[in-house]
Amino acid sequence: MMPSAIARRPARRVMRGITLLELMIVVVIVGIMSSLAYPQYLNYRDRANRTEAKSALLNLVIDQERFYLNASTFTNDLTDLGYSAATDWPTRSGTYLVNVTAADASNFTATATYQGTGAEKDRCLTFTITADGAETSAPDTNCWTRTR
Repeated sequence: MMPSAIARRPARRVMRGITLLELMIVVVIVGIMSSLAYPQYLNYRDRANRTEAKSALLNLVIDQERFYLNASTFTNDLTDLGYSAATDWPTRSGTYLVNVTAADASNFTATATYQGTGAEKDRCLTFTITADGAETSAPDTNCWTRTR
């Protein structure tokens, strides 16, 4: 008696879906990649916010100079310069508040103050610029030049 053709074929297993081991490998790989990428994202975000604060202050200097040409004095009131608030004007992302802390006929001082929490508050809490272009920052003194 000859075995039938059906009996000679090896049994095929149809695989559907994924195993738990394969799923755990993917989870581990995604976890490792995100643990490497997230700190870099935070650094990038902080640098972008610093750049935004510096840009807002430099634009404020230009606006103050334009106001000075017309009024022969600098102003404390940001609405005189075309801003929407008289004091504490927020940058586009709202991370820094810009304010003219002192102004008279010959000089002004403008400051951008960080509004968030975390490590950035310990690095670049404030940016300051004066009419003569003196740029300072605190608590780190090199926030105007630091790119990382």
